Amino acid sequence: QVQLVESGGGLVQAGGSLRLSCVASGRGFRSYFMGWFRQAPGKEREFVAAVTWSTGSSLRASSVKDRFTISRDNARNTVYLEMRSLKPEDTAVYYCAAARTEYALEYASGYDYWGQGTQVTVSS
Repeated sequence: QVQLVESGGGLVQAGGSLRLSCVASGRGFRSYFMGWFRQAPGKEREFVAAVTWSTGSSLRASSVKDRFTISRDNARNTVYLEMRSLKPEDTAVYYCAAARTEYALEYASGYDYWGQGTQVTVSS
């Protein structure tokens, strides 16, 4: 129903920046809450940030609040994750996701649709 396509990942040196993009489409996608998660090998999928289309109200994990910013551009149907001061510990596959409700935005189980993921690798 909702399709999500991430892009913008790549290889970056520690201290550098990347901007990830998630283009949303499909029936009713503007009714969903949007989130970013990341998953490193052998680790659980971890909440990063979430945003609403309607107001741009955002939520960020405390671990990234000082370095990452989530935003949306409604005209482009796109959600962004701006990542600054990147650390090797940020290395992971980053996923865009869409949730029907706001009840569990900090948990992967709270989301209904997922993108394919984009790899972010931070070298030391």
